Amino acid sequence: MERSQLCKHPVDEMEELAALYVSRGVEPALAREVAMQLSKDPEQALEIHAREELGIDPDDLPSPAVAAVSSFGSFALGALLPVLPYLLGAAALWPAVLLALLGLFACGALVARVTARGWLFSGLRQLALGGAAAAVTYGLGMLFGAAL
Repeated sequence: MERSQLCKHPVDEMEELAALYVSRGVEPALAREVAMQLSKDPEQALEIHAREELGIDPDDLPSPAVAAVSSFGSFALGALLPVLPYLLGAAALWPAVLLALLGLFACGALVARVTARGWLFSGLRQLALGGAAAAVTYGLGMLFGAAL
């Protein structure tokens, strides 16, 4: 998005950068000169705008391939949990429900490692939300005659 803005409105983006430097205590004339110098190289301007305005470092962004593979793996594992009891020969619904609920709680508790919440709260929250979604899905299946 920032790259697009730099291409479409280079003068506005340069003025925005100068205003940022003025807000940090640089004299207006010097801030405009610095912004003009930095804006001469489009890649450098993009990096500076991303850091200053958005607070991100373009060099530290995660790889899209890593994100795709980890997302695929997570969804595959999450989908496997409720099916696993049937693959192992279970004939009843309760083992699948129990394993799915345990998986939901475990995922919530693991997420707590990167948040400010406690593992118990996060686990129970994930369990409640996932359980509610499963209950609604099951209820809709029953309503439309797609029950087990």
